[in-house]
Amino acid sequence: MSASLPYWRLSSFYFFYFALLGATAPFLGLYFAHLGFPAARIGELVAIPMLMRCIAPNLWGWLGDSTGRRLLIVRLGALCTLASFALILASKSYAWLALVMALHAFFWHAVLPQFEVITLAHLREQAARYSQVRLWGSIGFILTVAGLGRLFEWSSLDLYPWAMLVIMAGIVGASLWVPDATPAPRGDAASGGFLAQLARPGVAAFYACVGLMQLSHGPYYTFFTLHLESLGYARGLIGQLWALGVVGEVLLFVVMARLLARFSVPQVLIASFLLAALRWLLLGTLADHLGVLLLAQLLHAATFGSFHAAAIDFVQRSFGHAQQGQGQALYAALAGIGGALGALYAGYTWNSLGPAWTFVLASLAALAAAGLAWHSLRERPVAVHTSSQKDSS
Repeated sequence: MSASLPYWRLSSFYFFYFALLGATAPFLGLYFAHLGFPAARIGELVAIPMLMRCIAPNLWGWLGDSTGRRLLIVRLGALCTLASFALILASKSYAWLALVMALHAFFWHAVLPQFEVITLAHLREQAARYSQVRLWGSIGFILTVAGLGRLFEWSSLDLYPWAMLVIMAGIVGASLWVPDATPAPRGDAASGGFLAQLARPGVAAFYACVGLMQLSHGPYYTFFTLHLESLGYARGLIGQLWALGVVGEVLLFVVMARLLARFSVPQVLIASFLLAALRWLLLGTLADHLGVLLLAQLLHAATFGSFHAAAIDFVQRSFGHAQQGQGQALYAALAGIGGALGALYAGYTWNSLGPAWTFVLASLAALAAAGLAWHSLRERPVAVHTSSQKDSS
């Protein structure tokens, strides 16, 4: 890393931000089940933050690009996330929880797209090394899922909201430690405004692939923990299995710069989609076999790790510096739409069709993303790394 890069300050923010995801993805549905809600209501409550991800990033992305005050948006978003989630302590009714889920997510989803722009601005010509900063988010996720898995094995899930608030306070603190940075104009930036850049060949197809990929994750993020509990796995082991997936992701991030120097972004995306399709089939049909489950969790290196790193690279190359915030925000929004639809369909099919068919539908969504990417992205020149980026790896 460059001596001037605030590596640990950037990494600390990713650490706490994805520690919050580590508290949410495995345990939010479990917490709602603990409160006595049925599968359909759990799917709806989990979908609400994802639906807010469809709205909030675009609004905040436009504001960040218009004002250039991205770090201020990050700090205010982190603080408002903490304050609004604290309202969960007041009531546990469905309507109140739905309000809390919507309100805190509106601010939480303002944060990451703007911070991604700040990180890439600090990296500048070292953009291929993004994954080396981002891997600390994965480490935060691992420690959280493993730690909370043990905690909830020993004590009640009533502690869950307090654990969330502690992590949110960490996000606020980390945001205050990060220095600001502004994206530098690039000579190869696409011409025209945001909509003109969005209309370039392959860009809209990429965003459709993002939505399909996150749609395929719906059953995983909503019911994976409950699925494993129904198969007899202990909560401590379930937390370790979540962590194992992110260990694979961390290892992938370590070598991602070399992979992107050797393979094009479309190639990495297509491989990620195909491995996602395989992973969901394994989880839906063979999760009662621990060896298969371990393999499926290691595939998280592809279904999130390589996919996310390649997607961030794609967005960074597809938009000019003045539209970076909106490009990252649209990525978050399409991921939110796909994730919300995935959580909703999983909530309605989990009991009616069963886990196996719910995961089969997820596999088909990932295959559709692979087909669309093969048709629309594989010849896309913007996805090929330049020699300068290869040298920086």
